[in-house]
Amino acid sequence: MPDIAAVKAALAAQRIETPSWGYGNSGTRFKVFAQQGVPRDPYEKLDDAARVHAYTGVAPKVSLHIPWDRVDDYAALAAYAKERGVELGAINSNTFQDDAYRLGSVCHPDPAVRRRAVRHLLDCVDIMDATGSADLKLWFADGTNYPGQDDVTARQERLAESLAEVYARLGDDQRMLLEYKFFEPAFYTTDVPDWGTAYAHCLKLGPRARVVVDTGHHAPGTNIEFIVALLLREGRLGGFDFNSRFYADDDLMAGAADPFQLFRIMHEVVRNGGLAPAAGIAFMLDQCHNVEAKVPAVIRSVCNVQEATAKALLVDADALAAAQRDGDVLAAHAFLMDAYDTDVRPLLRALREERGLDPDPVAAYLRSGRQERIAAERAGGDQAGWGA
Repeated sequence: MPDIAAVKAALAAQRIETPSWGYGNSGTRFKVFAQQGVPRDPYEKLDDAARVHAYTGVAPKVSLHIPWDRVDDYAALAAYAKERGVELGAINSNTFQDDAYRLGSVCHPDPAVRRRAVRHLLDCVDIMDATGSADLKLWFADGTNYPGQDDVTARQERLAESLAEVYARLGDDQRMLLEYKFFEPAFYTTDVPDWGTAYAHCLKLGPRARVVVDTGHHAPGTNIEFIVALLLREGRLGGFDFNSRFYADDDLMAGAADPFQLFRIMHEVVRNGGLAPAAGIAFMLDQCHNVEAKVPAVIRSVCNVQEATAKALLVDADALAAAQRDGDVLAAHAFLMDAYDTDVRPLLRALREERGLDPDPVAAYLRSGRQERIAAERAGGDQAGWGA
């Protein structure tokens, strides 16, 4: 049976990175919904992220998105984060909200447009240098809408050339994390549609290029945990973008749509050593909270990842392995389900109390009255958001 003290130690050591854009206004493809108290600049986003970390104790990093989080002095922004008890994490690029990218960015047939996109990515590396960030996270909306619109192979060549130039600019302690998505916004081909395409490019680039698995970026029925296990085996899993989906890339709270899937993913992470710091796995959230309050939703998401991790840590690995060796299908499945069916909330409440935290982070935040205070204090100005 798992050692509960060891389980608690692993949970206490876990780090979950929150997204700056998760604190801003967002919505559907048709409308962005404004809420009271939403941050007006990256500094107020960091204030919100610091409160998430204060209540959960496991969310000390904040991903930035450029240009949504553009400031004049990134070193000052990093210092501001440190003053509030958090630090800046991955730098996310944006090559999908410029009119020039109508036919793609790094895969565009026009060399001038590709140069513009690569310049932006290199600027993001400069920001990494200024903030101390170790990860450059790339997602490309590039693709085509019609057969014959462009040469599919040529687009892969352009992608490879662009990635190679940016990879060469990285420092020795910096990584490139390449994300994939099987569709959207292109309707016919997507230039990085799956883990295999991302993996192939990462292999050619070098050991500091790794694949990011966004849990909302797969076709229905895809066995995401298999992808996770394979990439872990190959040493090429760079991190996760956790969210939930019902139909497509819904960006709902992690674990909301299919908590069993999140558990299965975390089981493979635990089973294959992915929780160890040496594995270098970035456990990031990628969510846009459209109709729910931002900070409580991020806190709840962090707690959902913790619960899935706790259940994965409770799997009786020795008993499971024995059943698998014996070919005892029902017993093996039962050992996995025993862990999933365990109510881990008392365990997590006890862990938080031992660390001087409130056992219920969401309730504690709501009781604090901060949500009402920021609604009053942040009146006026332009709220942050991704537009639409």
